[in-house]
Amino acid sequence: FSLMGARDLSIIATAPPNRQPINTEIHTFDKDVIRDALLYEINRGGQVFFIHNRVQSINEINAMLRMLVPDIRIQTAHGQMKGPDLERVMMEFVEGKFDVLVSTNIIENGLDISNANTIIINRADHFGLAELHQLRGRVGRGADQSYCILMSGMKLTKEAKTRLQTMVETNDGFKIAEVDIGIA
Repeated sequence: FSLMGARDLSIIATAPPNRQPINTEIHTFDKDVIRDALLYEINRGGQVFFIHNRVQSINEINAMLRMLVPDIRIQTAHGQMKGPDLERVMMEFVEGKFDVLVSTNIIENGLDISNANTIIINRADHFGLAELHQLRGRVGRGADQSYCILMSGMKLTKEAKTRLQTMVETNDGFKIAEVDIGIA
């Protein structure tokens, strides 16, 4: 409508009231950082997304998290699950029946869970900026401070370093898109 002149162009450049910028950090894979993030969020009554984008090894991540925090309530979700099973897990997470959802990137669109305030993205260096921005957007939906922990490999390409550093430096989708265009 704005291109036809029927409406003024409007953009959403500021977050809704009470919403804080998401604190984003980069770490190489570190079990201590993961454990501390899980405990911090769970102890303050929140929930955690743990993104691991490999269905073949997602159960290994689930087991590792259970070893790090034995009392954790955890479920797994991925796109190869049967529809009713996936829906059940998602609804249980929304209802707060467990603390951590280990998932592939299938959660990047559409979930609005105000109690999920921490997201840990494993091998974040393998994601594009738009994906990282969408994934990070799954937290910070309420008034509580939210955290995004980007876990990377040891050796990063120049482009991966730029993507991850951009996520740390800004929560502004327009700035992220500008950088993304410059990388391509």
